Amino acid sequence: MGCFGCFSPEADDDLKPSKPNYHSSDESSGADARRKVAPLAPDGGNGYAHSFTFKDLSVATGYFNEANFIGEGGFGKVYKGKINGQMVAVKQLTQDGVQGRNEFLVEVLMLTVLNHPHLVSLVGFCAQGDERLLVYEYMPFGSLESHLFDVPVGKQPLDWNTRMRIAVGVAEGLSYLHNVADPPIIYRDMKAANILLDEDFRPKLSDFGLAKVGPVGDRTHVSTRVMGTYGYCAPDYVVSGKLTMKSDIYSFGVLLLELITGRRIYDASRPKPEQSLLTWSRPFLHDKRKFHRLADPALQGCYPTSALNQLVVISIMCLQDQPHVRPIISDVVIGLNHVASQPYVPERSSVTLSSPARCGSPQYAGTPSRRRAGRRVAQYA
Repeated sequence: MGCFGCFSPEADDDLKPSKPNYHSSDESSGADARRKVAPLAPDGGNGYAHSFTFKDLSVATGYFNEANFIGEGGFGKVYKGKINGQMVAVKQLTQDGVQGRNEFLVEVLMLTVLNHPHLVSLVGFCAQGDERLLVYEYMPFGSLESHLFDVPVGKQPLDWNTRMRIAVGVAEGLSYLHNVADPPIIYRDMKAANILLDEDFRPKLSDFGLAKVGPVGDRTHVSTRVMGTYGYCAPDYVVSGKLTMKSDIYSFGVLLLELITGRRIYDASRPKPEQSLLTWSRPFLHDKRKFHRLADPALQGCYPTSALNQLVVISIMCLQDQPHVRPIISDVVIGLNHVASQPYVPERSSVTLSSPARCGSPQYAGTPSRRRAGRRVAQYA
């Protein structure tokens, strides 16, 4: 498996959305536009993406008060706020010209027509003057990144069963984009920072600014400038600029490897031989007898050995250099559900009445940090 990096997003003229056949009858635009979107929750939300004024969102976030700041990513800052008594997350995009406007349009287009339990819901947007803001459902547990890497003192690392539930949910969300959306969607920005978690650690894909309408008919790929996050991009996409569904599969394989190891795809704080996850893991991936050495030390051995081995194999399949060798996402979902059907069950002797289980759920506190205190990580960024 080669280790090829993607570079920071640049202007992409091909990012302007085409007019896919989403079967929508709503052609309205402007300040009063209201487009169909998935309800925010079964017992709340009105089923529409609203057009908000900048003043509306300023008030909702306490005028973008630092106390409501959630995080920051490459495309803007995110604040929590409250609209009509409901918590939301407001992303204020940086005003960086055509590229930022294109990504805003793509994200609004995508999230107003897509609806799945493992995709974040769009509540509304603001396009007033030079301001571009997106309003999402609020995900109280933030990003997967903040729970998987650099776990701070007093916070329990993700246990094996929770990691598997996250892996299955992310794969199901990706399967919806590839197999149910019409036309299919290539996500193009799979990474731990873009996987948001609700209070039950159910994952949702977020940030669709780089998403592309996939090839249809006789087309095998979409030609586009290489964009994405370092380390997550498929080597064939980096070399050729040909984007396919299998590009997402490679990125998902990277995410699986991060879930297994608890390591970032690239971590400059580690010794040089360990900075690249793919380089460090390669000797272990090539020898089944060494699969156990990939397991996150924070798991403390609390995982089913057979299930770990199977998950490593799925990751290897997704990370193949040649795209035609990688599995399709529907097969990945089947494989992950099989792995998840073998949960880790702690031994009774490891649980006492006076202390939390050694391999308990992430809600428990009291587990020492693996390396250093965590930092703020952007939601929806």
